[in-house]
Amino acid sequence: MKDFTYTVDADGVAIITWDCPDKSMNVLSFEALKDLDAHMDTALADDAVKGVIITSGKKDFAGGMDLNVLAQLKASAGDDPARGVFEGVMQMHAILRKIERAGMDPKTNKGGKPVACAMPGTGMGIGYEIPLACHRIFAADNPKAKIGLPEIMVGIFPGAGGTTRMVRKMGAMAAAPFLLEGKSVAPAKAKAAGMVDEVVPADELLSAAKDWVLNATDADIVKPWDVKGYKMPGGAPYHPAGFQTFVGAAAMIHAKTNGVYPAAKALLSAVYEGAQVPFDTALKIEARWFTSVIMNPSSSAMIRSLFLNKQALEKGAVRPADVPDQTVKKVGVLGAGMMGAGIALVSAKAGIEVVLIDQAQEAADRGKDYAATYMDKGIARRKATPEKKEALLSMITATTDLEALKGCDLIVEAVFEDPGVKAEMTKKVEAIVGDDCIFATNTSTLPITELAKASVRSDQFIGIHFFSPVEKMMLVEIIKGKETGDRAVAKALDFTRQIRKTPIVVNDARFFYANRCIIPYINEGIRMVGEGVSPALIEGAARLLGFPVGPLQLVDETSIDLGVKIAKATRAAMGDAYPDGAVDDVVFWMFDEGRLGRKSNAGFYDYDDKGKRSQLWPGLEAKYPLADDQPDLAEVQHRLMMAQVLEAVRAKEEGVLMDIREGDVGAILGWGFAPWSGGPFSWLDMIGAEKAVEICDGLTKTHGARFTTPDTLRDMAAKGDGFYTRFDAEQAA
Repeated sequence: MKDFTYTVDADGVAIITWDCPDKSMNVLSFEALKDLDAHMDTALADDAVKGVIITSGKKDFAGGMDLNVLAQLKASAGDDPARGVFEGVMQMHAILRKIERAGMDPKTNKGGKPVACAMPGTGMGIGYEIPLACHRIFAADNPKAKIGLPEIMVGIFPGAGGTTRMVRKMGAMAAAPFLLEGKSVAPAKAKAAGMVDEVVPADELLSAAKDWVLNATDADIVKPWDVKGYKMPGGAPYHPAGFQTFVGAAAMIHAKTNGVYPAAKALLSAVYEGAQVPFDTALKIEARWFTSVIMNPSSSAMIRSLFLNKQALEKGAVRPADVPDQTVKKVGVLGAGMMGAGIALVSAKAGIEVVLIDQAQEAADRGKDYAATYMDKGIARRKATPEKKEALLSMITATTDLEALKGCDLIVEAVFEDPGVKAEMTKKVEAIVGDDCIFATNTSTLPITELAKASVRSDQFIGIHFFSPVEKMMLVEIIKGKETGDRAVAKALDFTRQIRKTPIVVNDARFFYANRCIIPYINEGIRMVGEGVSPALIEGAARLLGFPVGPLQLVDETSIDLGVKIAKATRAAMGDAYPDGAVDDVVFWMFDEGRLGRKSNAGFYDYDDKGKRSQLWPGLEAKYPLADDQPDLAEVQHRLMMAQVLEAVRAKEEGVLMDIREGDVGAILGWGFAPWSGGPFSWLDMIGAEKAVEICDGLTKTHGARFTTPDTLRDMAAKGDGFYTRFDAEQAA
């Protein structure tokens, strides 16, 4: 079966229907695009055809381009991959331009055939770029549908004419949120923004499109940019209004990206240069900038981690294959604090019955109220209704009665981080629930194997580490204890899929994977404060690497007293091998000063009465005066990067991390590791193992054994190898 089918109805309207076989959502391959092109040729050559409707046989229009196409284009030109990409993109432009011109006389703009796009649901990426090339876009009134161009989110930008067409259709200012932020909106808002032309009831979609096609005139189908005298909405770059727009856009991009995301700069360049030339020349400019981005290793790494690998993990790439479906029907959440309340919320949103347990009914009710408040905010933003709120709240039972847990097939324990408390709850609950119930602990640091000793069914005991706030953070870290069985792993993964999170599965060790890597990042920043390095330099260096927050701000957000607790527990467990005494000197002093972070409105930063962060606390420099000789930016950045990256490598060496895909995806989603890099393993491949060893050896000499080069990395440097080549056959995407 073909992805596109072609029929002509009795009124002479050709209907090209997109319906990828064996897929729930249409995605475009290069072969399918050629089929679309052939169908357009057929329609344009047939005198009996009066016009064309492009639509979908599925509930949605399309989810985007199959990004494997980009790899195919690179490979198509052998030793000149840039040529392969550029020529492939120009073929796409030619096909969509054929739809847009639809047989018009190039001089008179007459004689063309009307082409309408009828979108029954979501249209993203190429699923909106194709409609943009049509003469009229009809969208079904489907509030669940999303329309937009999200390419910037995976390190590229719309390269099939979407960038050029959207700016010329709406103006640079109006198009900016959709192009530079990847914003997507429901059909009604898309019409209000000028993205689509008509929003009609779903059962009238094709009839409305057909009526327009049969009545369209020559003037109706000529795009504004193909008419002499066209002026861009909002002004071209050399127009006073347009000049202000582009200056502002350049400043906005740099403020948001700190210059480390090549796609954003390339997109703005394509828009700026393209706005000053005729449309077809602008398409060629867009194609050149798109090719430049695709050839940038940052974009390749982002596509691999944030699209291909992330998607593979969400589809169950590491799920035990021989375990039947473990869909969760009823979940018990132990502990109604912020974490437990968040878990209850996302579970109820997924349609799972929730029993939320706490020691006091008041506390349990507060946990349920968290979901109510969340829904109230959604109602205020018109993203939810009172009816949906009541339906969600009806899924949550807040109680102190452990007997209510009967019938649960999954327990998620989110009580105080104390092994004794957790052990007590494990024993009490296992005595009530059925023998086949999986017990999961939401601990962020405590080894799962030790906690499982309290269980009478240790093969059904597993760690599920959520990140706070649960409803916003996409990552879930699943931790296997030494005796954890495959059914427990499958249950955790299926639950993660139900609540629409991205999972990684790791083996048991103190701090697991995410915290193992993020704590050294925080500690390195604090260590530098104690050394007299400027706090502003530390924080600025992190942001210039593309981290969402610097290490000092991060410890403020997670709370300094939590850091003290973790430090004390780690020191007790490691004894003389404990490496972070210098860090503790700073953190314990902050704790004694009562500066516990954002929650106390006092930490490494100062905060106003409303909790808004203002400036780095001047008291830091009073206690730890700035050194006369400040390190250069590169040294600070190397320390912050390598503190995390080397732990990721060691986690792989020790078997804690089983799959480098999970290492990269988990780092980006879990703690915001420089998304432009594709993750720690992608970054090491980007700079090369030899350069990484050189950096590590220099840091080890200057700053100590924590930067010692792992054997794996040194071996890769000697052999000219990389992580995604060495582990490709085993696991890499």
